Amino acid sequence: MTVGQQRPATAVLVVDAQNAALAGTYRREQVVAAIGRLVERARAAGAPVVWVRHQDEEMVPGTAPWQLADGLVPAPGEPLIGKEWADAFEATGLERELAALGVGRLLVAGAQTDVCIRSTLHGGLVRGYHTVLVGDAHTCSDETAQGAPPPEAVIAHTNLYWSGQRAPGREGGTTTAEQADFRLPACSEPA
Repeated sequence: MTVGQQRPATAVLVVDAQNAALAGTYRREQVVAAIGRLVERARAAGAPVVWVRHQDEEMVPGTAPWQLADGLVPAPGEPLIGKEWADAFEATGLERELAALGVGRLLVAGAQTDVCIRSTLHGGLVRGYHTVLVGDAHTCSDETAQGAPPPEAVIAHTNLYWSGQRAPGREGGTTTAEQADFRLPACSEPA
């Protein structure tokens, strides 16, 4: 299944770029700046930008932890999606918004790499979207005390394994905020 052939638009999907999700993350300021550059480039190209915000008992809508990081401001009319699960597609209106915008390809950025970013990348690919990870625009916390690799290794590994993701009629891949292409790729495999 692929939606890319019916929906020619590419959108930037900013996942959980919120105060609480970014607190204490690796290279936080650089990642927020990269997300900002990516969003500005998308707007200049006329590509949609969709914002996703997690909400739970620690990130209550309207509170400071739930707010987007300073400098990241949705433009009027840009969709704002609330989510309660790691995958931004799960039990949200995200697919409906993307369909209304004609989006078949996603450029994914935000936090946290090892939870919501990975889950949303996989969620998009299995739902038929081309899903591209913006490699310099995602981050995670240091979970080495729990046995995880250091954040820079988590990020590098995620960029590496997502760079080769493919499925029939759709592609994964990685890019950077400066090199992101807002055109839909021609996929070589049939849908």
